[in-house]
Amino acid sequence: MTSIAPTETGTTTQVYRIFIRATPQAIWDAITKPEWTQRFGYGLRDEYDLRPGGKYRGLANEGMAAMGMSGVIVDGEVIESDPPRKLVVTWRMAIDPTLHAEGFTRLTYEIVEGKGGVSRLSVIHDLEKTPGHAAMVAGVLQGPGEGGGWLWILSDLKSLLESGSPMTTAQTWP
Repeated sequence: MTSIAPTETGTTTQVYRIFIRATPQAIWDAITKPEWTQRFGYGLRDEYDLRPGGKYRGLANEGMAAMGMSGVIVDGEVIESDPPRKLVVTWRMAIDPTLHAEGFTRLTYEIVEGKGGVSRLSVIHDLEKTPGHAAMVAGVLQGPGEGGGWLWILSDLKSLLESGSPMTTAQTWP
């Protein structure tokens, strides 16, 4: 993986909202349980110690290992955990030296139950003074292995929860 060059400066907060035909608990489980996190997005095995101060880490999948990426890809710490409504963590791309040097960002998941079996998932990513992270999670860096950011991950999550199958796999994007 090549280092990601910063493309913008200043304070950046990215907010993504998606409606999913699933219960808040199903969405929570998909975000926090390794058996689910491996099935969508980049296929990381996310591990959470869901108490304040607990560790968070996303581990490389087999496809990443085949490309020379192994171990901890993303890391952080749990700030707040209120299942199945809210999860706040620090978040950093650990494998990329440039992004690692930018430090931690703040990532918030908010899940609100709606009517008719539909819930709203909001992802709020505070990317202040982390322009490389901001470009990566916005999906503006579309090179090999860089994917489509939060929009792609959340679309894949929605597909998985609503149909039982992801829309794609980490190995086929882009």
